[in-house]
Amino acid sequence: MRRVASTYLICVLFTVTAFGQAPNYKSEFGFRSDNDSFLAYGQDQYYTNGLFISYRHALKQENLHSKIAKKIWEIEAGQYLFNPFTGKIVNQSLVDRPFAAYLYAGGKFTWFLKTEQIIDISLNAGTIGPDAQGEEVQKGLHDVIGFYPIMGWEYQVNNEVGVNTSLKYSDLIARTGGNDLSLNTYLNLGNTFTGAGIGILYRTGQINDFLSSVSNNSRISNSINDSIPRKELFFFTRPMLNFVGYDATIQGGLFTNNKGPVTFDPKRFQYSHEIGVNYAVNRWTLNFSVLFKSRDVKTQRKPHQYGSVMMYYRFSKSD
Repeated sequence: MRRVASTYLICVLFTVTAFGQAPNYKSEFGFRSDNDSFLAYGQDQYYTNGLFISYRHALKQENLHSKIAKKIWEIEAGQYLFNPFTGKIVNQSLVDRPFAAYLYAGGKFTWFLKTEQIIDISLNAGTIGPDAQGEEVQKGLHDVIGFYPIMGWEYQVNNEVGVNTSLKYSDLIARTGGNDLSLNTYLNLGNTFTGAGIGILYRTGQINDFLSSVSNNSRISNSINDSIPRKELFFFTRPMLNFVGYDATIQGGLFTNNKGPVTFDPKRFQYSHEIGVNYAVNRWTLNFSVLFKSRDVKTQRKPHQYGSVMMYYRFSKSD
C-alpha cells in the first residue's frame, strides 16, 4: 500500500510539473489599433486612427554572440490617419491640422542584451497623400459604424513616397520586487518623419524582465532552455519628451514643391504620456492604453488623447 501511494505521489508531482512548464513559441502574429473613439469622448480629431499588423520571429539563440540573449526580426504594415479637429470640414479656413495619411510596410531587427539593454533598428517605405488611401479608409469606417459623413479630404497633403528609419534604445535603471524603471529613447530619420525622443517607463505588478516581457514583444524565444514565465499582468506609465525635426503629415512632402493646399510648421518640442495595462499568458498578449499628446501645431484648438488596443498570438514551438 505504501508503494502504491508513493507511485501515485510521483505521478501527481510529474503531472503538476509538466503542466507548470509552458512551451516557448518562436513566432508571433497580431495587430495594434489606435483610435480616439476608444475613449468614448465623441471626438474624431488629429491622430484619429491607426491600424498595424505585425509578424515576429525569434532567431536561434545558440547562434548568437555571448552578450546577446535574444534576437527578433519583425515585418509590419500599417496606416496612420490624421484630420483636423473634426472630420467634417466645410471650408479650408477651419483646417487647424492637415488631413493626411501615411501607408507603409517595413521591417525591424531587435537585439536583447543580457544586461537588459535593448536596441532595435527599423526601416520602412510608404507614401503620404491620396495614394495612402486615408480618405477611403475614414469614409469606409464612418459608413460601417454609422458616424457622420466625412468632408474635407480635398485639403489633404499631396503625394510623396517616403523612406524612414528608426533607432530605439532602452535600458533598465532599477527594479525592486514588482516595480521597475527604465530609460526609453528613439531617433527617427527620413523624409516623412525625422525627430528624437526620451522618456521613462515605469511598470508595477506581475512583471517579467525585459528579455521575456510583453513590454518589448520579447515573449517569443527560439530556445527550449529559455525560461519565460507563463503570465504577466501589470500597469505602466510612460512620459516622453519629443523633438520634431520634420513631419510630412503636417508640412507636406520634404521633396515635393507643391506640398498641398494647407500645411503648417510643427511644434518642435512636444510631450506625450501613455498609461495602460498589459496582460500576457501562454500564447496570448492583450494590451490597452491611453495616450495623451500635446499639440502638434500651434493652430490646433486643443491637445489630443486616444486609446490603443493590441492583441498578439504566439505559435510554432521552439526547437
